[in-house]
Amino acid sequence: MTAVLQVYVFVLAGFVGYQVITRVPPLLHTPLMSATNAISGISLVGSLVVAGSDHGLLASILGAIAVGCAMTNVVGGFLITDRMLKMFKHADTKRD
Repeated sequence: MTAVLQVYVFVLAGFVGYQVITRVPPLLHTPLMSATNAISGISLVGSLVVAGSDHGLLASILGAIAVGCAMTNVVGGFLITDRMLKMFKHADTKRD
């Protein structure tokens, strides 16, 4: 019964997340990306704690995988945010 409830919550969260993200206007996308980068940073700290804890080999392996995934998410998010912010900058004009 518990596994069925967990799958139900997971599917419902995925559906709601998809609906929320697809309705974000482009103007709010950059601040939203910055907020998700902060959340990814928090998950990175948590995965570092799990990877460094002494709970066995499986926990260390899964923690290392979580560190890799969280780092990819943080770095990619910052690269995308930087690219989007460059789109809003005006072209520098040379002054004589």
